Amino acid sequence: MAKGLFKSGMIVSAMTMISRVMGLVRDAVVANLLGAGLAADVFLFANRIPNFLRRLFAEGAFAQAFVPVLSEIKEKHGDDDVRVFVAQAAGTLGTILLLVTFVGVVGSPIIAALFGTGWFIDWWQGGEDAEKFVLASGLLKLTFPYLFFVSLVALSGAVLNVYNRFAVAAFTPVLLNVSIISCAILLHDSFSVSAYALAVGVFVGGIVQLAFQLPFLYRLKMLRRPQFAWRSPQVTKVRKLMLPAMFGVSVSQINLLLDTVIASLLVTGSISWLYYSDRLIEFPLGLFGIGIATVILPALSKLHSGDKLEDFQNTLDWGVRFVLFLGFPAMMGLIAISPLIISVLFDHGAFSDSQVNHAQAVSYGVAAYSVGLVSFMLIKVLAPGFYARQDTKTPVRIGIMTMVLNMVFNIALAPFIGYIGLALATSLSASCNAYLLYRQLNKESVYRISSFTLMFAGKSILAALIMSVSVYYVISLYSWQTWPLVEQIILLSGLLVQAMAVYFSVMFALGVRLSTIKELRQ
Repeated sequence: MAKGLFKSGMIVSAMTMISRVMGLVRDAVVANLLGAGLAADVFLFANRIPNFLRRLFAEGAFAQAFVPVLSEIKEKHGDDDVRVFVAQAAGTLGTILLLVTFVGVVGSPIIAALFGTGWFIDWWQGGEDAEKFVLASGLLKLTFPYLFFVSLVALSGAVLNVYNRFAVAAFTPVLLNVSIISCAILLHDSFSVSAYALAVGVFVGGIVQLAFQLPFLYRLKMLRRPQFAWRSPQVTKVRKLMLPAMFGVSVSQINLLLDTVIASLLVTGSISWLYYSDRLIEFPLGLFGIGIATVILPALSKLHSGDKLEDFQNTLDWGVRFVLFLGFPAMMGLIAISPLIISVLFDHGAFSDSQVNHAQAVSYGVAAYSVGLVSFMLIKVLAPGFYARQDTKTPVRIGIMTMVLNMVFNIALAPFIGYIGLALATSLSASCNAYLLYRQLNKESVYRISSFTLMFAGKSILAALIMSVSVYYVISLYSWQTWPLVEQIILLSGLLVQAMAVYFSVMFALGVRLSTIKELRQ
């Protein structure tokens, strides 16, 4: 099972890497087209709302409630009952999503006013930023329907993951990025504001992703006519698990949305700086943290159904060890070389055509988010320790606590250091979230970090420190800010190779071998 988990994790990480690379290309196109000014702020705002709801309802609460129930039905009752359950879940979820999407499109001005408070106030008072509110309302009408399609994508992806078709679900987001890039290139001259072309890309991307997954469901014989089954015992069970999970698993997304609300009250560019900072953090988080979380939840659910408590704990410990192994170097590496990464990816076109140093502003945000990167990853591993046991109430209690903490940190830091304070507040609250999740798992005798993993963490920290110092020393030798893009790319590639070589060499010297990462027991 250990080798199977490791292999599946690597497959998901590989597919996710393709998706994240395409995501960075997409962000580079957005930065080149819109920069980090008014249009960028508004598009990123309009795109974040449906994406927030997607992570809250679909990939967040729904997936964490749906997968354990689906795994239980598969283990105890077989594929025929799974097919009935999937049809009922699809019909029920689809009906609800249609209603939510309709309300979202019709009520887009209200949503824009609710989450873009600063813009609405300016519009109400006839201020200079009034056009932001009007543009946000228009863009939301195009981006909001994405929620309907991508939520069904999350459902089909969960089914594919339970049947070990991890690569398909992990590759699917690539199609969204391709759609946005294609529409940005082909349609940007068709609108008076280029942001509309990107919004069309979001809409098309939702349709394309769902169409891509349907043939794979057909091969598994999981495509049946959807049924609205609100009172079905299995759907009812998912509903009851889903409600508290909406907060527990998606607290970081809620925090990011609250950051957006506050950022709309700050100087123009704050939302864009936070967005691009978050995107760089999402690369290693998606590549490693979400990759492992994707494979560990079905595995833990299966172990819980079979009452294999020792294997359950060993699997959690393996997940923690894996994210520490990759999380610490990612965190310290980003802090060391994020200015160069930002320059290569974003500092072109409209992004650089300004009196404001957007690249430097984003690098500060990356540093603040990086502080919490390991915590973000640990949450992705520790939260399934509850959801696999169909306990969604404990994470919601912890989630509410950390959400309140995040707002306290926001209020304490934002007045002094602006958007950087918002990013740092998110990192601090995530660290509190991870600690409280672990403390509760330990208290319930579900998981206690092994002494081996603690020693392993120390080795990872030491190796990551040596790696970051070596990389920072090399980058400080050059005045790369004035270099052409090609030369910056060559330098960045060389630094990444150097970082990997130093980190893995130090880990090897400290006695870490591949088997240390692959095996559950040590």
